[in-house]
Amino acid sequence: MGKTLRAVAAAGLLVGGLAAVLGPASPASADTQICETYGSTTIGGKYVVMNNNWGNSATQCINVTGSGFSISQINANKPTNGAPASYPAIYVGCHYTNCSPGTNLPMQISAISSAQTSISYNFVNGATYDAAYDIWLDPTAKKDGVNATEIMIWFNRQGSIQPVGSRVGTTSIAGRSWEVWQGNNGGNDVISYVAPSPISSWSFDVKAFINDVISRGKATTAWYLTSIQAGFEPWIGGQGLAVTAFSATVNGGGGGGGGGGGGGGGGGGGTAACTATYRTINSWSGGFQGEVTVRNSGTAALTGWSTTWSGGSASISSLWNGRVTATSPVTVRNETYNGNLAASASTTYGFTASGTAPSSVSCASA
Repeated sequence: MGKTLRAVAAAGLLVGGLAAVLGPASPASADTQICETYGSTTIGGKYVVMNNNWGNSATQCINVTGSGFSISQINANKPTNGAPASYPAIYVGCHYTNCSPGTNLPMQISAISSAQTSISYNFVNGATYDAAYDIWLDPTAKKDGVNATEIMIWFNRQGSIQPVGSRVGTTSIAGRSWEVWQGNNGGNDVISYVAPSPISSWSFDVKAFINDVISRGKATTAWYLTSIQAGFEPWIGGQGLAVTAFSATVNGGGGGGGGGGGGGGGGGGGTAACTATYRTINSWSGGFQGEVTVRNSGTAALTGWSTTWSGGSASISSLWNGRVTATSPVTVRNETYNGNLAASASTTYGFTASGTAPSSVSCASA
């Protein structure tokens, strides 16, 4: 998520935190030029394109098309042993509360069956940059600020730059070989996968990389995927770099660790039941952010759940990983992707609201 602490070069230096908040993106019509530091727009009714010139005082402009963007003006000249100038990118999901239209992210990793994505890049010569996916994971369904773990997939590396941390080995993911780098930039863990030669176009499943990160202890299936981003980190030059096509679709139905459906074994069936636990994440004058954890407390698989709030005077402003079915009392049901819970499995939904928090939340199978 570009304005965060990002990949650094040669010496693995720390990048300063960047905390500006993006405003809502307006949709692009025909080609749109963006020169505002954190300017953004939407395309295709599904994606956000952002200029995200977070590390450079000189003007940067991008030309946004119906399928991607190109860097039309850039005056980057950053030391290659430090941070890049910017991260212009296209994404699905949420970035500093700027969420792409109709996104189902954040989504709990255990609920994801696949996260298919496709990219086509246009590279240039004579510049220093990386072309990278930026995939963000967090223990909570976070829509703002810095996430706990950042996955970077470097499709191209030009010049004497390197990812955060140090090289820890090589691996094979999705049929390709990668150098693996690992470190912490002072704000979050970073695991980078660097292609040995440029990849200009590829379709793959993001979950393959997420699974590798989980195996390295930097996330769990209870964490959330919050965004999938693709763009460039330029250090020197970069005019003409372009994402000519991008798509990303995160599919639910992962089921949180059990096979798809019921069936055999176990004799006698068992009973489905659930409990709900509420906690306040943050609060301010007149409002708060809360989270409800729903757990299957029965001995049979849960195929859907509904929670009902008691006490308080909350009026929901935004909600993720659940849907409101009534407002008095507030009732929240599962989404299509997080209703199936095996025995002892859990999921969470989060929200912001005005008023006061509920005193308790009850749960029933649905």
